Amino acid sequence: MEDITNRYLSICAEVQQPPSTCVLEVFEDNINSDGSLKLTGNDQLKRGDRLTDDDMLVLSKTLVGNSTIKGLDLRYNNITDQGAVYVAHLIQENKSLQSLDLMCNNIEADGAEVIAKSLHKNKNLKMLRMTGNKIGNKGAMQLAAMLQINSALEEIDVSDCDLATQSVIAFAIVLKNNRRIRAINVSRPLLFSLQEETTVHMAQMLVVNKTLRELHLGKHDMTDTGVERLCEALKLNISLRYLDLRCNRITRDGAKCLSEVLKQNPSLEILDLSSNRIEDDGALYLSEAIKLPHSKLKALCVTSNSIGKQGLMSFSEAMDVNSSLTHIYIWGNKLEEPVCVAFSRLISSGRLLEEHTDVSPYEVDGHVFLAEASHGLRRHYYCTSRYGEDGVSSNSALALMAADSLALQIYPDS
Repeated sequence: MEDITNRYLSICAEVQQPPSTCVLEVFEDNINSDGSLKLTGNDQLKRGDRLTDDDMLVLSKTLVGNSTIKGLDLRYNNITDQGAVYVAHLIQENKSLQSLDLMCNNIEADGAEVIAKSLHKNKNLKMLRMTGNKIGNKGAMQLAAMLQINSALEEIDVSDCDLATQSVIAFAIVLKNNRRIRAINVSRPLLFSLQEETTVHMAQMLVVNKTLRELHLGKHDMTDTGVERLCEALKLNISLRYLDLRCNRITRDGAKCLSEVLKQNPSLEILDLSSNRIEDDGALYLSEAIKLPHSKLKALCVTSNSIGKQGLMSFSEAMDVNSSLTHIYIWGNKLEEPVCVAFSRLISSGRLLEEHTDVSPYEVDGHVFLAEASHGLRRHYYCTSRYGEDGVSSNSALALMAADSLALQIYPDS
């Protein structure tokens, strides 16, 4: 990578900007074999400060016309709206860039608008992640409008971006006609209505959308009423594979509706219900659906759901009956000894792999207990390891969806 390093140093001299030690190290050693460039600001093993707008000016000029860079990871830096202008220029001029991660920077509405406009005629970027940038309702509306025009983007993440009801509904309306988006994350919007309008519009979208495979609706303050509307639509949808409803207000009634979806529509493969309150009754409803031979559910997360012995034992029994369920996460519930023994048996027999669950059995004085393991569907979604690579077991949903994407390429009609 000597050529790109020399170009970078030349441009630094041209604009009278001191070179970033972090950027130089990455250029020299760490451009991945898949063409992705990782310039995250939270890697404490690398020297240098987080990237600023001035750094982005030099970086964008360096990478323009470079066909070897396929992905750009700029998480946890200090990029603002001015830096977003340089990012937008890079998007327009670099015809090989396929993924862009801007998670947890300082981009606001104006920066989001510039990036959205740069994507109007873009035909190569497939993944855009804006997580944690406070773009607000105005910026989100610009990104939603962009999806009406853009024909290449397949994944978009606008979670924790302070979206309002209007912009979430706008994304739902756009997705009624967009046939390219495979995954969307609109978790943690700022909603002040109790009418659950956003859930209703997402349900209406799911009735007509036949291409969306991953939907994240975490922290939507969703109740059982909203889940019921969502489930009515899911019974008619055959494309969705991953449904994320974590951190809502779903109880046993909502779990019952979801169990009816699993009974009637076997396309759903990953279900995240962590940090709700389905309790034993909700667990029993879900277990009954999982036991059916046509159930294709592969991963279930029910962490922190106030589930007791009866509900957790039902999950253990369901895994004995149906071999499709390979990943289950139960930490944060009432792990009494019979539950510990049951899951210890599943793990020791090989039915449940240790890396596919978030508990690990151990024995003290003849009694079996379960310890927490650092595994999950999206355990390292926000916080990443300071060194090394994130293990698949900590982000199993990514591996499962990658396998699904590969299957989609081989069998496009599946």
